[in-house]
Amino acid sequence: MAIVRQTLVYDGPGGPFEGVAAWDDAVQGPRPCILLLPNVLGQKEADNRKAEALAGLGYVALAGDVFGQGRRTTLHEDNRGRYMDELNADRGLLRDRLAASLAALTNLPQADPEKAAAIGFCFGGKCVLDMARAGLGILGGVSFHGVYDRPDYESVAPIAAKLLICHGWDDPISPPEATVALAGELTASGADWQLHAYGHAGHAFTDVGRTAPGNVAYEPRADRRSWAAMIDFFEELFA
Repeated sequence: MAIVRQTLVYDGPGGPFEGVAAWDDAVQGPRPCILLLPNVLGQKEADNRKAEALAGLGYVALAGDVFGQGRRTTLHEDNRGRYMDELNADRGLLRDRLAASLAALTNLPQADPEKAAAIGFCFGGKCVLDMARAGLGILGGVSFHGVYDRPDYESVAPIAAKLLICHGWDDPISPPEATVALAGELTASGADWQLHAYGHAGHAFTDVGRTAPGNVAYEPRADRRSWAAMIDFFEELFA
């Protein structure tokens, strides 16, 4: 195994954007590809490491960027959600930036553009759902502790992308009523969806940096189980 990491600068509305691609250089020929969408803080080293983990599973991965090159925040900033808030206020712009990130991934020579998928964490989980709602060219997507509110544009029907929602049951950002509403939305849209809910887990359960107690914190069992569920989901999706 020879994992390659490459910084990728690409165009899009309001760009440029900067992500990090990863793949196993020992694998020959195009292979399925996965767009990884970060949380509220934007593209960062933790996302790059997850892209490398996906590469180790045999995929081409791009830890994408929807905020713009150099537009990042940290947990210690009071206004750390400022770039996310801009896109929450303009879901059409978010959709178009997601399309640009997907194009950057599928244009890589190592990627099979007919076998693309997406995963996302927190705000990135919302991004995955919006890609499916907008009918962007993914076969499937995985939302980890995502945000479930609908965009202000009409979703495609039926939703063609298969979806796995990995959800912490104690998530204060996506409480039970929002989760049930998402299930109703996806059912009405004809989507092939599944929901894995993890007890005693809240928001950000995959984020090892969230060590303070509470319902926005790392939960190792939910992290391990959701990653294993993702592996199974992609093995079925790309079979």
